[in-house]
Amino acid sequence: MSLTLEHVSRVVDNQVYIDDACLKFEAGSFNVLLGRTLAGKTSLMRLMAGLDRPTGGRILINGADVTGLPVRQRNVSMVYQQFINYPTMTVFENIASPLRQAGVAQAEIVRKVEETACMLHIENLLQRYPLELSGGQQQRTAMARALVKEAELVLFDEPLVNLDYKLREELRQEMRELFQARHSIAIYATTEPNEALALGGTTTIVHEGRVVQSGQTAEVYHRPQQVLAAELFSEPPINLLAGTIGGTEVSFEDAVHFPLNPDLHGLAEGAYRFGVRPSHIGLVPSNDDDLELAVTVDLAEISGSETFLHVRNEHFSLVLHLPGVHEYDVDAPILIYIPTHKLFVFDPQDRLARAPSRRLMRSA
Repeated sequence: MSLTLEHVSRVVDNQVYIDDACLKFEAGSFNVLLGRTLAGKTSLMRLMAGLDRPTGGRILINGADVTGLPVRQRNVSMVYQQFINYPTMTVFENIASPLRQAGVAQAEIVRKVEETACMLHIENLLQRYPLELSGGQQQRTAMARALVKEAELVLFDEPLVNLDYKLREELRQEMRELFQARHSIAIYATTEPNEALALGGTTTIVHEGRVVQSGQTAEVYHRPQQVLAAELFSEPPINLLAGTIGGTEVSFEDAVHFPLNPDLHGLAEGAYRFGVRPSHIGLVPSNDDDLELAVTVDLAEISGSETFLHVRNEHFSLVLHLPGVHEYDVDAPILIYIPTHKLFVFDPQDRLARAPSRRLMRSA
């Protein structure tokens, strides 16, 4: 199966939900839609499913135009972030419900339900009711119901957002393994860059109804084609500094100067924007080309076993994403280190001019 969106748009009451989206998905692929809340991810999924109709463009399945085909006539399943189960039906009957609606024979229903329940590790829960389950077990039940009919297209609209961290990690791994063995198309929406990286496959960045960039997840992460893609595929957002290349050096804000490293050779002299991911800035030097900066602490934001350290100097502000717990007083002076070989460079039109060498990015 293949799913193709050709210049698809959706406008309702003069409000643009999707703007000229062009995408293609192949059978057996796992695909992520990454974007902030209200970016258009759910709108895209509803168009793919046939729940909404585009106001422009075409949707093709296996080359056939299905733009006007309603959801009942498409082989599609959808899982939402708010799991939906029938409370008066057992887990078995919840999972079996789409098969019964399709008129599948009882013996085949039993086989498929048990097989799908085993894949999602809920085979011992089949005679329970949803209210007797944990949140994770209820979400697995909803996912099993979506998967049991072996739809050609399975859509996941932020299905793990309400689950705890450990369970989310477990289900992500299971989903990757599950779809490696299937020939359906899986499309998974998330607001979290780290989730997109964990899921792999392909990633499409969506912003304000537009497709910003699409490709293999690792390639989109390591080579964002514009500033917006770099900002959206980074948590916290990538740090951006105005700078200039001149002669044999780079300067930030005409105040911080450092030698032009080999990765930046060949770029024309002039103004650029330099990006550095928060996770790449450290508190101790790690490379010969590290740029040492004296800064002042604005805030040490501790989140579990990580710290988001907000710092500034008289020219700019930066955010560091540090493993471990780091406690600092506000206005405390510290030194930080930026590995200049990990800098992204964007031209005055915000297009990627140079990405860090992947050879040197093993810690990315």
